[in-house]
Amino acid sequence: MRIFPKLLPWLLGGLGLALLSIAASADAPRFRAIVSTDIGGSDPDDHQSMVHVLAYADSLDLEGLISTQPRGTKKDEILKEIDLYEHDFPNLKTYSDRYPTPDALRAITKSGVATHIGASGFGPATEGSDWIIQCARRDDPRPLHILVWGGIYDVAQALHDAPDILPKLRVYFIGGPNKQGSVNAYNYIERNFPKLWIIEDNDTYRGWFVGGNQTGEWDDTRFVTTHVAGHGALGDFFATLLKGKLKMGDTPSVAWLLHGVPEDPTQPGWGGKFVRTWDGRKTIFDHLPTSETEQAEVFGVIEIALPVPVGYSAANTATLVLDTRATATGVDEGEVLRFRFATRDPKVFSYVIQSDFAGLNGRSGKFRTVPPPLERTRKPSAVHPNWWSDDPDPAMAEGTHPGAKSVNQWRVDFLRDFAARMERCKSPKS
Repeated sequence: MRIFPKLLPWLLGGLGLALLSIAASADAPRFRAIVSTDIGGSDPDDHQSMVHVLAYADSLDLEGLISTQPRGTKKDEILKEIDLYEHDFPNLKTYSDRYPTPDALRAITKSGVATHIGASGFGPATEGSDWIIQCARRDDPRPLHILVWGGIYDVAQALHDAPDILPKLRVYFIGGPNKQGSVNAYNYIERNFPKLWIIEDNDTYRGWFVGGNQTGEWDDTRFVTTHVAGHGALGDFFATLLKGKLKMGDTPSVAWLLHGVPEDPTQPGWGGKFVRTWDGRKTIFDHLPTSETEQAEVFGVIEIALPVPVGYSAANTATLVLDTRATATGVDEGEVLRFRFATRDPKVFSYVIQSDFAGLNGRSGKFRTVPPPLERTRKPSAVHPNWWSDDPDPAMAEGTHPGAKSVNQWRVDFLRDFAARMERCKSPKS
């Protein structure tokens, strides 16, 4: 059953939930999906989202679970959750014979990037990037959806090693902080594969846990207490994360395939509603110092590109430290020394350069990141025909988070549906 876009607002009620459930039935199209996750990093919400994707594993053709973590592979973190899934599997399979076996999930769990990637944006092939290529080249007419919950490294690597897979890929990238951390890989894709089909969700995803109806059982904490804790091994594990509070910031990428119109990101659905991206998102500063009166687009790529100082050699190093946290290594391109980074908040940023070259060490400055002018966002990019991003319409913003209301307006529906899935973990079908 196809969900017609004009009917979606009407479907918000109880009848809508029933019809959406029909759309997710065995007769509905099944989407091929690979999850690339930085699970095991500083934010446990990837673990929560992995519980969710396993609870819905009968609704997708899962083809890969990839650990993409530049501080070392965390493949074992995925395998631990599959062990929990194995505990609940006897209950789950009474609801659907399409739940993959635990061993089938283990077989598609791969290690992706496990070291930091330099300014080129790509490096050695990984088990994960090779697996993306192998899946994309299968004789299957359906597109391959890559749900990126962390850095976009393995997608960049796969495209570098096998450009022929480009038409087969559909990427949903939870950007924001993940774009900040993998800016070089993102920059490589944006420059070299402008026709990639990609949703760049920089802030819309926050609607999964910010705003919407949070009264009673739909409160972030009470929902976990009521509908997740005590619901199988997966539910008990979920309840230990983030002090028992729901976040699941990567889950909109999965929900976008479950309830919406995946071939058209401009249509509303549980994973958000997006617009064609626009040009002019990169800002290049060619001087030092910069001041807080100088502006860059929030979520855009920012570069400080300076003439290589006289006397600076390949033996020298320089690192830009942004707000005492994020770093960007200076790359000597012959005539230009380039520092590249991305930001996720509209505010004034301070930076300082740390270098063993006296002429650079201690140089500092500031700049301000701001939302793009609405006039700019209304002109779809002439370079990126298949690239979508957060809806900049102020009516879709939740506070400072553009697009978040396009997710949180569905909050009761998607949480009620998730609660039903957790019941499957708890008890067999009667």
